[in-house]
Amino acid sequence: MTPWPALQLATDGLPASADVVVVGGGIVGAATAFFACRAGLRVVILEKRPALCTLTTPVSTGAFRLQFDNPEEVAVVREGIDLFDHFAEIAELPGYDLDIHKQGYLFCATSDAGAQHQRQFAAALLGWGVSDLEVLDGDEARYRFPYLGHEIIQARFRQGDGWLDPKRLTFGYARASRATICLETPAIGFVTRGDRVVGVQTPRGSIACEHAVIATGPFAGPVAALAGLNLDLRPTIRHKLVMPDLPALPATSPMTIHEETAAHWRPALSGCYALWTDAQTPAGAPLENVPTSTDFAFGLLDPRSPCSLARLSPLWKSIWEEGSAYWLLQAGQYTYTADHRPLLGPSDVPGLVLNVGYSGHGIMASAGGSRLVVDSMLGRQRLAENPFRPQREIVERPLDIL
Repeated sequence: MTPWPALQLATDGLPASADVVVVGGGIVGAATAFFACRAGLRVVILEKRPALCTLTTPVSTGAFRLQFDNPEEVAVVREGIDLFDHFAEIAELPGYDLDIHKQGYLFCATSDAGAQHQRQFAAALLGWGVSDLEVLDGDEARYRFPYLGHEIIQARFRQGDGWLDPKRLTFGYARASRATICLETPAIGFVTRGDRVVGVQTPRGSIACEHAVIATGPFAGPVAALAGLNLDLRPTIRHKLVMPDLPALPATSPMTIHEETAAHWRPALSGCYALWTDAQTPAGAPLENVPTSTDFAFGLLDPRSPCSLARLSPLWKSIWEEGSAYWLLQAGQYTYTADHRPLLGPSDVPGLVLNVGYSGHGIMASAGGSRLVVDSMLGRQRLAENPFRPQREIVERPLDIL
């Protein structure tokens, strides 16, 4: 038995009402419930699957970093990291462990253009208050991290970046929220009075509420459409390569990333998780079961590939040539917005609130983003002061790997 409060599962029918109904039981939905509870609100979470945290959240790597290209996301993730560091105390869950590893993010450049980008990036981050970022030349990087290859001419490193267990964080949020959780209960519509949402419809009945928050990840577009709200959201398949047993890779290494292609790995299990992002992958419909492709694995593992991990370390060439390492694939969907920034706060439909579109940053931004959503919903945050408000001018931004 755990010393923490049990999840409040609704087993005897739906609650008739709540202050807030959160649609979605992944990490963002659970974080929304946590901050709504801290604001003194009665919360219900609706999850259409038989358990919380089973779609996009568990496929992530659980990573967090302050190395962003804009001060707004630096601030919102910094807020989250501060919460993660003190989660057991703040959530009033004594001894609750998020399995945090601050082993750093190490971006490795193999071209002059990549090295120049790193220097410019480091200067910008310093101006945004990230004062502990290091820029290392190739020899310094190899001295610190001996597994790196000789192609690397420069690296940027921040020790305070790292990763945690996203399922532990999700269930920590959910336990601490004391929310009533309704499993196998999708939202199928909204109850309106005039132009305002005043309830959420489910196959089991309706729940009256002051606020309904959409936190359904890749399914946010279809759920918002139930209220007549059209959102430009672009679910895009992303993969994770799981190598459960790989003793050649140092377990204490940082998240190691190729600056130019964003191919990267981090220690996990007794091996690693490895990823890369294909900017040409088209957006598609949201999926309950996301298919995988072995092309993704070979793109990382085959040294002939332009996004091969062998460009970072000769260890990966040896792993490929030896050929006996086991691996498997997982896939989920990033939900991109046109400018790759989330939509946080009250929508144009009164009573309907958005916590969506994190574009792959939902784990690390879940705390700061959800706190901002709740404060905006309650009028504690002025609309003009919310850089992620859904009503902002959104300028299309290409997915630039470098």
